[in-house]
Amino acid sequence: MSEPTQEDVISTVSSFFDVRGMAVTLEKMEFEISDLDFKQKFVLLAQKMESMGLVCFINESHGRLLIQVNRLPPQRRGFKLIPKSWTPRILFAIVVSFVMVDGYYRTLGVNSIIFIGDPLDFAILYTFSLVGILGVHEAGHIIAARIHKLRTSWPYFIPGIPVFGIPTFGALIQSRSLTINRDILFDVAIAGPIAGLVITIIVSFYGAYTSPILDEQTIAGFSDLRLEKLNDNILMKLALGAYGKGGPNTEVIMSPILFAAWLGFLITFLNLLPAWQLDGGHMARAIFGQRIHQFATYGSVGVLFLLDYQFMAMFILIFSIRNMSARPLDDVSPLSKNRKILYVGIIIVAMLCAPLPDSIWPK
Repeated sequence: MSEPTQEDVISTVSSFFDVRGMAVTLEKMEFEISDLDFKQKFVLLAQKMESMGLVCFINESHGRLLIQVNRLPPQRRGFKLIPKSWTPRILFAIVVSFVMVDGYYRTLGVNSIIFIGDPLDFAILYTFSLVGILGVHEAGHIIAARIHKLRTSWPYFIPGIPVFGIPTFGALIQSRSLTINRDILFDVAIAGPIAGLVITIIVSFYGAYTSPILDEQTIAGFSDLRLEKLNDNILMKLALGAYGKGGPNTEVIMSPILFAAWLGFLITFLNLLPAWQLDGGHMARAIFGQRIHQFATYGSVGVLFLLDYQFMAMFILIFSIRNMSARPLDDVSPLSKNRKILYVGIIIVAMLCAPLPDSIWPK
């Protein structure tokens, strides 16, 4: 495919917009346009330019709307030990095996206190639950991206530390297209946590059903019983309450399925923080712009420190210094009103999923 000429670029831009002026340099071409209703037209133009190996931005300067056209940077092609298409498959297989092992030993741990079932059976259910939560989360991103005609990679599942920690650190996808405007940035960001949350809620109710409870007298009979304490969230409390569990003078023994749900709620909460390039960070960037998003990132780091998640707080803080936010090609058009209203619901969801200290719950 031959490289587009200046005449091709001028013709393409002129087919979408009324061009009032033009400036050409060795690095870029810049067009001044007069169209005030440019949002949807620019989406079509950006998609067309990307297919031509070009990228365009729209900026506002002294009351003038300017479209800047540049060449896309060349893709790096380094030596790869395995084909790129195999990387997500191998990672997926590793994560599934890690989750299976983790589920097996978690069931053995619960069985040592009170028998809940065959460890292999629970390991399989645990794997379907946890990998399903992560997979549906990433599927939400992919579906939203496809709706907006964006290309993405398959999910990359990140292995964790089974038995001694958590078996997976989540999953991610890579965008292979450019994010055109704030609406698209918001839609792709919100789709993952909402899709994953639906599955997490379903898993939490089944997990609550499979989790036994011990009363004070039974607990006192174990001289060396050490129960792992994890901060609950409101949605987890509701799931346990549906079965009359989690009341005073009792202790819920978390089954592997309920632990999968707990991880799902934690992942949802972390992703909804208005920080860095998390899903919530992309939403905050789309609504408030770069400067307020930067302050929101630092505020999120403070919240994580208060909730005793120092590792995640430091991770966000360090990486946000290098790359704070994702900038859409059209950073002039504001986010639509309906999406701003929807973000209020996202804040509420984040609060419902937040792991809260035991001290705030009524005794």
